[in-house]
Amino acid sequence: MQQATGGTPTPIIDISHVDLTLTSRAGAVEILRDVSLTVTTGQSVAVVGPSGSGKTSLLMVLAGLERATAGRISVVGQDLAGMSEDERAAARGRDIGIVFQSFHLVPTMTAIENIALPLEFAGRLDAMDVARELLSEVGLAGRAEHFPAELSGGEQQRVALARALSGRPRLILADEPTGNLDTRSSEEIVAILQELHQRGRTIVMITHEPDLAAHAQRIVQIRDGRVVDGVDGEEV
Repeated sequence: MQQATGGTPTPIIDISHVDLTLTSRAGAVEILRDVSLTVTTGQSVAVVGPSGSGKTSLLMVLAGLERATAGRISVVGQDLAGMSEDERAAARGRDIGIVFQSFHLVPTMTAIENIALPLEFAGRLDAMDVARELLSEVGLAGRAEHFPAELSGGEQQRVALARALSGRPRLILADEPTGNLDTRSSEEIVAILQELHQRGRTIVMITHEPDLAAHAQRIVQIRDGRVVDGVDGEEV
């Protein structure tokens, strides 16, 4: 784990008093309310809470995919709140890997092409070589030329995870990474995430599955748009 001067763990996520208000036909809806949260470099964190509590919205804010209405947002040492959309996209490409529940693979591209795509956008001439290496890391070296429709759900999620790793990010954000998978496939994804954590990656995952949350070093609860830490309901 990286440490700041004096031995204090380095925060890789440090957000303070974050609000997210969205507009609907019925008017303004408060999604996140005065959220403060710190995650130190090298931690694995599970964010849990009831449906509609704001878990995925929190991840979207941390990823820079949703702009907060108010508050300070520092992720991987960068002020996301003060960045333009293009700057946030560049930050994701450099430092943040994102895995979604529904894979988001391009159906007309093979597994290796899906992984190489963000590398090609970044101008990497070795995109295909790196993509092949990442496929091997997630145990799919033999499925490189298969299209998503030819892969099982677990295999598609492993391709999506390999794609999230293409920029060698320090932080991995996973939104219900096993939500669409059977037990065996879920265990395979959990094993990969655990190995990545052991290698020093910081993992923040949204989940409603107690078994998955139990693998994390820390469990953060979110209720009614507010983050609380642990079962005692103590504010972070």
